[in-house]
Amino acid sequence: MPGTHRKNIHPGLYVAIVLKADQRTGKLTQGFVQDILTSSAVHPRGIKVRLDSGEVGRVQHIL
Repeated sequence: MPGTHRKNIHPGLYVAIVLKADQRTGKLTQGFVQDILTSSAVHPRGIKVRLDSGEVGRVQHIL
C-alpha cells in the first residue's frame, strides 16, 4: 500500500520511508511512525513523517 494518502497513516504504524539524503538512491529506512508532518490529505511523493528513531522522510510503503 503506497503512503501517498494521509488517512492511511497513523502513529504507531510500521512503515518504510526514504530519507532526504537517500532520495537519489531510493534506499529505504523502516520504523514506527511517531508524528505525521504533512498537513495535506494527499502528497504525490509520499506523506512526510517522523519515525520514533527521530528520522524524517516520506512514506513509500506501509508494512
